[in-house]
Amino acid sequence: MRPKPVVLLILDGFGLREAADDNAIYHANTPTFDRLSQTVPHATLETSGEAVGLPKGQMGNSEVGHMNLGTGRIVYQDFTRISKAIDEGDFETNEVLVSACRQAKAQGGTLHILGLLSPGGVHSHEDHIEAMIGLADSLGVPMTRLHAFLDGRDMPPQSAEASLVRFQRLETVHTHYKLSSLCGRYYAMDRDNNWDRIQNAFDLITKSQAEFSAGTAVEGLQQAYQRGENDEFVQATRLGESWEMRSEDVVIVMNFRADRAREITKALSAKSLPELNRPDWIPDLSVSTLTQYADDLNARVAFPPETLTNTL
Repeated sequence: MRPKPVVLLILDGFGLREAADDNAIYHANTPTFDRLSQTVPHATLETSGEAVGLPKGQMGNSEVGHMNLGTGRIVYQDFTRISKAIDEGDFETNEVLVSACRQAKAQGGTLHILGLLSPGGVHSHEDHIEAMIGLADSLGVPMTRLHAFLDGRDMPPQSAEASLVRFQRLETVHTHYKLSSLCGRYYAMDRDNNWDRIQNAFDLITKSQAEFSAGTAVEGLQQAYQRGENDEFVQATRLGESWEMRSEDVVIVMNFRADRAREITKALSAKSLPELNRPDWIPDLSVSTLTQYADDLNARVAFPPETLTNTL
């Protein structure tokens, strides 16, 4: 007897909650779903926190849900792996991260840290960025610059100030560290080949070129709000003195989710990229990423993907 086919049908964003308030699914007309719920054996799954390999209380997302469904077991996510490495001391001995810091120190260069500065935990987490700044300081990197991408999608649209205050204060703790630029994720984290947006972020990060400047990050953010921009859309803003990336410098991209980090990483690491205006670009700039964004990127990976077996 031939086995009957089985269909795995995923409804992204569809969830069950008894409360009717602010619940579009509860109020929607769903006759097929209602019939299946009443006539077919079923169960519910938790889609957040420790049930899907995330920290307790952390919301899930489509990528996390798909991975756990496809493997039929809890898969510890990159967020959890990296946080665990920080807690247990493995982060500060990570070969790729330590090597990047030592290279910057040996060459007398600047370590440029890029990433979504957010506690959202979907693409990155600011705790990881702070740990990286601390590691660079402990290894004697002569200058570390943070280029902060602002969220406003996985967090409320005007919520970046708390993160910026936190990372401004770190300048008094780590004397060779500077929060150097702001840019909304709309520009720095494009994933749809809108290279004009990436160009804005690239020029800011590599040459401190921006239409706007401010003395501090909070000042820059308030200026953006006055222009009517929410965090996601904050235009490139230089903070403090100018800089220009040199061949002695080193780059670390701190997002752990790949999709919105690929283009900016490619802009900084590709030997040829006709989509961008990069005259006299550094052909062998040292670039590392927290996780693997793509097989063809010229970048070292601090936390390579784990091999998953027995999947659908």
